[in-house]
Amino acid sequence: MMRILMKNFTDQPSPNPEYPFSKDLHQFLTGKRLLPEELPFTNDLIKHQHQNGYLHFHHGVKDYICNRCGNKDRELFASFHCARCKKECVYCRKCIQMGRVSECTPLINWNGPNLRNATNHRLQWDGTLSKGQQLASDQVVQAVHNRTSLLVWAVCGAGKTEVLFKGIEAALVKGQRVCIATPRTDVALELAPRLQQVFPETDIAVLYGGSEDRMKNAVLTIATTHQLLRYYRAFDTIIIDEVDAFPYSMEPMLQYAANEARTEDGAIVYLSATPSMEMQREVRLKKLDSVVIPARYHGKPLPVPSFKWCGKWRVKLGKGRIPINVKLWLEEHFKGGKPIFLFVPDIELLEKVVGILQQSYGDKVAGVHSKDKERKEKVARFREGKVKILVTTTILERGVTVPNVQVGVLGAEDDIFTESALVQIAGRAGRNAKFASGDVRFFHYGKTGEMIRARDHIRRMNYRAKQGGFLHE
Repeated sequence: MMRILMKNFTDQPSPNPEYPFSKDLHQFLTGKRLLPEELPFTNDLIKHQHQNGYLHFHHGVKDYICNRCGNKDRELFASFHCARCKKECVYCRKCIQMGRVSECTPLINWNGPNLRNATNHRLQWDGTLSKGQQLASDQVVQAVHNRTSLLVWAVCGAGKTEVLFKGIEAALVKGQRVCIATPRTDVALELAPRLQQVFPETDIAVLYGGSEDRMKNAVLTIATTHQLLRYYRAFDTIIIDEVDAFPYSMEPMLQYAANEARTEDGAIVYLSATPSMEMQREVRLKKLDSVVIPARYHGKPLPVPSFKWCGKWRVKLGKGRIPINVKLWLEEHFKGGKPIFLFVPDIELLEKVVGILQQSYGDKVAGVHSKDKERKEKVARFREGKVKILVTTTILERGVTVPNVQVGVLGAEDDIFTESALVQIAGRAGRNAKFASGDVRFFHYGKTGEMIRARDHIRRMNYRAKQGGFLHE
């Protein structure tokens, strides 16, 4: 099949209304741009649908430009002797995890009619929004209607998901497609049941590496940002959750993918508690509309971190000891029956800290990091109260909510703890309405600018919330 497709890159006929198009192919491929081997259809069907104008073939790689991920860096291309084209064939290494795309590989998208129907998939949610949430919700609806860009700058625990409900409904009732893209698989898996509950009649696809929904083409899609590489002009509204988070914030390929996946005049909504300086600058220059939610949904102020000097903590850990003020802080909250997050800079230090603490607390202590295969199980035990002290790297700076949790950072001066990371870490505390306060401690061996900026960031949001009447007693 590949040799048949190769010679047709420049042969792109218009759709032939006298030839019937495949509804199955239309349903599967609309809004996507895929490799031939990703299409579960016969070679003959693909050939005839292309000859009659219903499929469009793009060069996968041409002139050292990858048309799937936008890569132009020559160091990220390589060549191999290709059994298909019988030549030295250049391929892109940047997006190789999504399947190899090369000079002789076509990327295929649907070029026929787009059968869309408005639906009655109304929002079924009887909750109420806070003042800040309502302002943001109205702005999201307006962005969807006007097909514009919007930044929702919402503090940690503001209730961003609920803010999206009306905007998603506004798009769905017009027969439009919506995608919520998030950097992490676990967040996608948490969002799916929440959205299915409030949109019970709406078909939802959840896409991530190894997802069983990869064959679905739903009107509402929840996907990791890497999955956007498979879409082309698919979504009328794209919502990028945690736009400041790795890898999206550091990877131009993913930003390119988001723009390619959006229809040419589609809306894009960015969600963030800690938007980048560049994004904040675009807001100031009025290049990007924004709305700020400076208070949490329960109307209580954000816990402000306190700074506690703990001496040469690395030396102490090397001798098998925890700094005394860290030890006393842990003992206080452990005896009070409160769950404790303790963040540390890296895996090596994590293992030392866990080993030391387990001598006193046994299996009530666990450690999690990015390479931990039991991470989900340990977090589940922490939520259930079986683990009382969870030592973690920045892998858990986002997305995990545990009522009444107390938060400490050991080595807060380390370079890994940026302003953004520290704001997110502090944001783990006080999220639950019944436990709206929390103790947040930054244990350090010398204050850094990032620590000070993080504390100032939280204070500014609390001040803004108070001045705007978003807080209540």
